[in-house]
Amino acid sequence: MMSLFVTMKIIIVTLSIILVIINLNFVSATYNYYDVVTLGAKANSNSDSSKALEAAWNIACNSSGESTIHIPEGEFFVRKSLKFSGKGCQSSKINFVINGTLKAPSDFRVLQNSKTWVLFEHVDGVTLSGGVFDAAGAELWNCKRSGKGACPRGVESLGFLNSQNIEINGISSLDSQLYHIVIDGCRNVKVHGITISASGHSPNTDGIHVQSSIDVTISSSNIATGDDCISIGPGTKNLWIQGITCGPGHGISIGSLGKTFHEAKVHNVTVQTSTFTNTENGVRIKSWGRPSDGLVSNVVFQHLTMENARNPIIIDQKYCPNHKNCPGEVSGVRINDVTYDDIHGSSATSIAVKFDCSPKHRCSGIKLKNINLTYKNKLASSFCSNCEGSTLGDVQPKSCLE
Repeated sequence: MMSLFVTMKIIIVTLSIILVIINLNFVSATYNYYDVVTLGAKANSNSDSSKALEAAWNIACNSSGESTIHIPEGEFFVRKSLKFSGKGCQSSKINFVINGTLKAPSDFRVLQNSKTWVLFEHVDGVTLSGGVFDAAGAELWNCKRSGKGACPRGVESLGFLNSQNIEINGISSLDSQLYHIVIDGCRNVKVHGITISASGHSPNTDGIHVQSSIDVTISSSNIATGDDCISIGPGTKNLWIQGITCGPGHGISIGSLGKTFHEAKVHNVTVQTSTFTNTENGVRIKSWGRPSDGLVSNVVFQHLTMENARNPIIIDQKYCPNHKNCPGEVSGVRINDVTYDDIHGSSATSIAVKFDCSPKHRCSGIKLKNINLTYKNKLASSFCSNCEGSTLGDVQPKSCLE
């Protein structure tokens, strides 16, 4: 009996210790919680919330352990560009939980001296969840389309530079002046469940641009914009794209490449289970016609649906938009080991597959497998120049690979 009593006492003491530890951890976790309203941000007013956001970041950055910055419901004006730097941060992780909207000034001249509206630089372990980034870019688009007077280039909405261990979940980006999201010089980035929206006539409003980055995943997202839904620049390695709804827009593009002679390689890119509706292109690789030591290799485009896409499958090594300032030289970018597998649907042009490759470095290792693309419910055609590869299974339009 005494032994049972001692045992029960030990169990009670042990449980008490465990509860104390859990409680201490809970207190610690809730302690590092910062609501921007308590720091001066005012929802649904003309007040600028920039300083409150900067203050929240600085406090969280200097706090030990994990921190959460909360932006509640409502519209918060952010009238200046923000740079959240991770240099010297004590926090192990910072979570931005956004229930409201961050709104940029509609007058594009206010931000014209900045490159990025909201920039995260040298951060390690940042999660961005929910909320809306409204960049109010329509006035700048109108300026550019009008052709009257000089218009600034515009600012990117959301940027991650030289950072790692980033998660972007469930956010919405509206009407960016320029690129919506830029991932540059980063490692281990996960983008999931986001919505990007801009007019199909909005210039240079790429949805997501990735360059000089390793181990990036983009999944389950809806992108409608005036340029590439996703653009992939030099130095991108181990990029996985899956479950994208693209349109309007210019499709998913590797490039443009060959802007400089020495250029980092693009390697190991997969685009899977995505749909392209009324897009300028489906999946595209593009390079300028000029000397370059660039390389694109180990690329897979798989399980894709085209709905009235103008160029469902295209390699363009004479890229020159609007036929202005074309170098007129031969592209030095090498393209090899590219697989197109289970791509089906409709083309808006009679040429559904176009491989216009460099005469100096022929595209090689191009694989077509189970392709079924039609034009106006009839057979489409293909075009090949300086391209060699193989086919497997049923391929329509008929392959012209050498």
